[in-house]
Amino acid sequence: MSLAVGALSSSETMGFQENKEIAEKNGSLMASEGEKVEKREDGDDVEEGEGEEGLNRQMSEASLYATGDDDEEEDGKGTKGIDLGPKVSLKDQLEKDKDDESLRRWKEQLLGSVDLSSVGENLEPEVKILSLSIQSPGRPDMVLPLPMVTNSKGVWFTLKEGSPYKLKFSFSVSNNIVSGLRYTNRVWKTGVKVDSTKEMLGTFSPQLEPYTYEVPEETTPSGIFARGSYSARTRFLDDDGKCYLEINYTFDIRKEWPSTTS
Repeated sequence: MSLAVGALSSSETMGFQENKEIAEKNGSLMASEGEKVEKREDGDDVEEGEGEEGLNRQMSEASLYATGDDDEEEDGKGTKGIDLGPKVSLKDQLEKDKDDESLRRWKEQLLGSVDLSSVGENLEPEVKILSLSIQSPGRPDMVLPLPMVTNSKGVWFTLKEGSPYKLKFSFSVSNNIVSGLRYTNRVWKTGVKVDSTKEMLGTFSPQLEPYTYEVPEETTPSGIFARGSYSARTRFLDDDGKCYLEINYTFDIRKEWPSTTS
């Protein structure tokens, strides 16, 4: 999901499958050990349930490690072992193969409306998140101020339970092409992580006009256990793991939408 708690994302589902495979392997190892050791040293039989307890312990440890790996991947740390090649400035990219007419046209099409005369030699792209808003049918857009401004209770925004919503944001790209820009969001309730989302946005070239992106619509959960306060962390990163914006915030899910009058 994006900003609130909902159905498990595909990334968490994949993590669950990995945990299951690890647990099955650990179970096989426990079974092998159980065949070798049938009795204690004092000659008493192994009590029923002890093997199951050991297996559960192995499963818990496997789940913990798998969750840690998933967190590192979402933070961009998982790409450290991948060689993405040397960075090249946009100016150098335009100079390469300039005598090849087909490549030149392809590059111009890729770059779109960028002012080629103003292209410099900066290797690092610059991405700025310009606006964030939450849209829900039948309601005015809820514009989230950047930098973040909370209410007197430290809450950034409030959502109504059981309501459809989607996140919309705009951003600008300058200096160079940004590769593999993505949005990640994690949500906790009473210290327990209840949701983790990673949305791949794509690769973008510099241009004067800002880009706009809408996250697929989701629905907030409902019920007495769903209502309350949540803490969350939202990040925008690229393939190199460079973070362009990180927001740590608190939001509420309540029975009704907050009043729009002040």
